[in-house]
Amino acid sequence: MKFTLYEGLYEQVINNEIRDELKEKKDQYTSFTVDMDEAESSKILSAYTAGAIESVLESTNKIEKKVEIVNRIFSVISEYSDVNPEKEHIVLDDKNKAKLLNAVVNNINSKYSLSHSEPIRPESSISKSSLFTGAINEPSLQSEFCKEIATADCIDMLVSFVKWSGFALIRDALKEFTYRGGKLRVISTTYMGATDAKAIYELSQFPNTQIKISYDTKRTRLHAKTYVFYRKTGFTTAYVGSSNLSNSAMSSGLEWNMKITEQDLPDTFKKIDASFETYWNSKEFEKFEQQDYARLKIALDSEKYKDHPDPVLTYNFTITPYSYQQEVLDQLAAERELRGYYRNLIVAATGTGKTVISAFDYKRFVQKNPGKNNRLLFVAHREEILKQSLACYRGVLHDQNFGDLLVGKYQNPDSLDHLFVSVASFNSRNLTAHTSPDFYDFIVVDESHHDAAPSYQKLLTYYKPKILLGMTATPERMDGKSILTYFDGRIASEIRLPEAINRKLLAPFQYFCVTDIIDLSQLTWKNGGYVISDLEKAYIGDEKQAKKRAETIVDAVDRYLADLRDVKGLGFCASIAHAEYMSDYFNQQGIKSVVLTGDSDDSTRNNAAKKLSSGEVKFIFVVDLYNEGVDIPEVNTILFLRPTESLTVFLQQLGRGLRLCEGKEYLTVLDFIGQANEKYNFEDRFNALLEKTHRDVRKEITSG
Repeated sequence: MKFTLYEGLYEQVINNEIRDELKEKKDQYTSFTVDMDEAESSKILSAYTAGAIESVLESTNKIEKKVEIVNRIFSVISEYSDVNPEKEHIVLDDKNKAKLLNAVVNNINSKYSLSHSEPIRPESSISKSSLFTGAINEPSLQSEFCKEIATADCIDMLVSFVKWSGFALIRDALKEFTYRGGKLRVISTTYMGATDAKAIYELSQFPNTQIKISYDTKRTRLHAKTYVFYRKTGFTTAYVGSSNLSNSAMSSGLEWNMKITEQDLPDTFKKIDASFETYWNSKEFEKFEQQDYARLKIALDSEKYKDHPDPVLTYNFTITPYSYQQEVLDQLAAERELRGYYRNLIVAATGTGKTVISAFDYKRFVQKNPGKNNRLLFVAHREEILKQSLACYRGVLHDQNFGDLLVGKYQNPDSLDHLFVSVASFNSRNLTAHTSPDFYDFIVVDESHHDAAPSYQKLLTYYKPKILLGMTATPERMDGKSILTYFDGRIASEIRLPEAINRKLLAPFQYFCVTDIIDLSQLTWKNGGYVISDLEKAYIGDEKQAKKRAETIVDAVDRYLADLRDVKGLGFCASIAHAEYMSDYFNQQGIKSVVLTGDSDDSTRNNAAKKLSSGEVKFIFVVDLYNEGVDIPEVNTILFLRPTESLTVFLQQLGRGLRLCEGKEYLTVLDFIGQANEKYNFEDRFNALLEKTHRDVRKEITSG
């Protein structure tokens, strides 16, 4: 290839062509040269020669001619060394084909000895380095790692954190690797509390496995992510880049990782190996044993909630908002300061932290109005929501004495200045009679899709706050009434369900439509929905039909779920009798379950939630409950056992299973759909689910 001289930097061996070019253009260019380093000269000259040889080989299409050229080169080399040219010469078979050795397997005590099959190998080369960018047309890290693990002799991992979701993807491969004698070493940290202690503990149970953890997050800021797969054959590989051991990083995240091979970058490998050994032997990284599990849990919780004024609280937030929450806060500021809108509605999917956003919004308001009362009214319709919200505000404001409740048994608040009130108590206690229209500076209305209901009218028409903030996951109402009237006809900020999942704010889900044997097409349709008593009669009125339907539901659960032992599910039913029937049937089948209704007391609800979280029961069958505001993050299965006419309620119920939780990879949704009344609207439901697609959102719509 002809050399063309340009102004700029070089690291180029000077040959005759380049020397002549420099002489010819010495008036135009000034060149700077250095003597070739003696220690580096072998690498520099071999690389230069390799380029020249490759160029020559590319000039011929015949493999036998290429082999002849290479063998002649080795003959020349042998004149200057002890190399035996006969041993180095490439051989051709009887069809003039050159061969590459792909694998060698032992014929004794090997899983390949009977089948004589070739070991699984990575799709990418183990001799030539390459770049992984998360592109659709390239293999995922999960797939490549499992194949790398299968043929490695030793593995070193250096990661900032280990998530259960990522560990689960390669758990079986690592388990088989260590049980066959492979040596595994893992270095990680408690930085940011991001590691899942459960993943570290299970890793520590594998044989031939050593783990070291840095607990000192003030000095140790480990951001490196490196996975090294050592092979005695000399074809060691390493992945160095941005991927920690998490589901998104290993499967669908936009992560860049360089796959480096020992064959073409041996010096880089020496540095990787040396650096890992330095960390491994550093006092900053402490050996993890199974008895250290409690210490690790405490360290992770302390790091995750280090800015939290009360670590006992289980509300999951930090003292600074997440980036997506900050985006909403910035949009609210723009609406007020640039556009003059002080009545704003934010639409954010269940699980994205609407209450946290409102707390930081209020905190900003307080900071801008120092020395004032900054009276707050927070309105919701359930006691659980109000308790969680009060805990959130106290955490964000660093004030454990902030606010009072006015709901249920809490009917005597010490002050009205910062009040968390249910809409029922607001009306029954006639709060407007005790406060002037301008008393509250900042009013937050949670679950604002209720705003068009009569119980909210006095609240929204009486008060004249400086700021009104509405929050909902679904502003659409079944009765067609618009809540935007109270917010200047607009939505200030939106994070809808598909976007929340795409941004990894919620768990991905698998959605299955399962054919329901019950025909509802002739049932009475009244006030925008089925009559509950008719649904109950259709589902359980005929014992033979009811049992057949229940069998179908259990069969679907068994067919679509990987392991019933891991199930933590909610089943949404039409009536109390329907829920009791389903619970009884599941219990008869050995699937332990309980019933909860809107009339269940707090103690019963909390006890059921604890049993579900612990795995003591597998399903809670509910009626008029768990639509909003109350969460069991461990829920990984949802059964829709009745038609849900309201899109709002459907999405709220779906949201009960979308909370992120350690050990939960995704949510499985079984929606039992049969012949329906012609007025029943399927389209809105599927549009909500399929509004956007993303390869990490697993939605499978099937008919059973």
